[in-house]
Amino acid sequence: MYIAYSALRTTTKNGKSQLKNQQLQQRLEGYQATCQKYSHEIAAIQKYLPGWMPTFEAKR
Repeated sequence: MYIAYSALRTTTKNGKSQLKNQQLQQRLEGYQATCQKYSHEIAAIQKYLPGWMPTFEAKR
């Protein structure tokens, strides 16, 4: 998840990272919420595929 976030991040403003636009911010928040909701399922998959994470689609 960190890789997806860092790819979308721009320079910091007032000490906080800013995303390129509001839509990307909403998509990232949705991705984070989904990963949190399905954390048990993700952990079960990672037993067989270490490091696996659902893909994050920045473009639509």
